[in-house]
Amino acid sequence: MTKTPVSLQELRRRIYQKAKAEPTHRFWGLFTHITKMTTLQEAYQLAKKNGGAPGIDGKSFADVEREGVTPFLENIQAELLAGTYRPQANRKVEIPKANGKMRTLQIPGIRDRVVQGAL
Repeated sequence: MTKTPVSLQELRRRIYQKAKAEPTHRFWGLFTHITKMTTLQEAYQLAKKNGGAPGIDGKSFADVEREGVTPFLENIQAELLAGTYRPQANRKVEIPKANGKMRTLQIPGIRDRVVQGAL
């Protein structure tokens, strides 16, 4: 019998409960869960579901899917495991507020949204 992988949401719930129950507990081995392909796939699906504009690299979800989601996630995984992952700069967009002033939004790239979602 194959054990199904614990979903990202379930993992977060377990960590939250443990942290609340034992505030002095120190977690180890979280990086292993973050870099699992199943975690990255679920984080990608969450980011895609949230939608949003492309980041500074101009890459949209359609671009990622056209080039292949699996190689995209494998590249992120390899960078995380090698310790070479560095977040990209955010794209800054100004939108008008109701009072006439401008509000600056910072839009991360898709790859950074995936990594943030995995965390």
